[in-house]
Amino acid sequence: MLVSSFIAKKIPGLSALLVFAVLMTTVIVLFQHPALTGDVNDGIGLLNTVLTDSAGSPYFLITTALLCALPIFMKLPKKQMLQLWIQFGILLVLSFAAKTGLKHITEVPRPYTYELQQLGLVDSVEQFYQLDAAGKDQVVEQAKENVSDWRIRHWQGETNYSMPSGHTIFAAICVVFWGGFFFRRKQIIPALLIAVWATGVGTSRLWIGMHWPLDLLSSIICAGLLYCLVPEWKSTSSK
Repeated sequence: MLVSSFIAKKIPGLSALLVFAVLMTTVIVLFQHPALTGDVNDGIGLLNTVLTDSAGSPYFLITTALLCALPIFMKLPKKQMLQLWIQFGILLVLSFAAKTGLKHITEVPRPYTYELQQLGLVDSVEQFYQLDAAGKDQVVEQAKENVSDWRIRHWQGETNYSMPSGHTIFAAICVVFWGGFFFRRKQIIPALLIAVWATGVGTSRLWIGMHWPLDLLSSIICAGLLYCLVPEWKSTSSK
């Protein structure tokens, strides 16, 4: 009885996450792996930068603050708001720990490191990861002759491993929690908007050259598993 009740409370969140997974999978199928060299339209570059920054450090704090302000604007009871914030905070901590641990375990090279190899800047992706931080930055800097600054900026800022995508885990956590929050209240449009934003985040990670499609899908699965570890309170299902 308790198990079935717990699962029932998770269905709205997992349903929202499924919407995100379907949207992201559709993009992966239709969106061919982008060419990482050559000129880039400034509008496209700016859009992808804004999307990826909205789920990355330090700007994810703004996204977090905006989402956490929703219960205030909706004038929910203080106890319910506190419970929502605690649940979301637990999810964020778990996702950060999972992302950090899994990157060290999987050690999957980022897509752009293969581009650096193709440009002859490193002999192999393994060699790139053997460099210290300054060495990695120097190699990426040399790619500026062939790669747009819109991508170089991100390459220089993230020289660790690829799987899973921390940006996508954060976006998926937002979907599963806040999307589920709106699904539970039968407010479909806000839930879908969060899922669309998250899909944009994932797409930007592909465009920049930071992640493989499998990185994104594994991040969504990871977010779903973490969500199932977080306790539920009865008040979170009330209107």
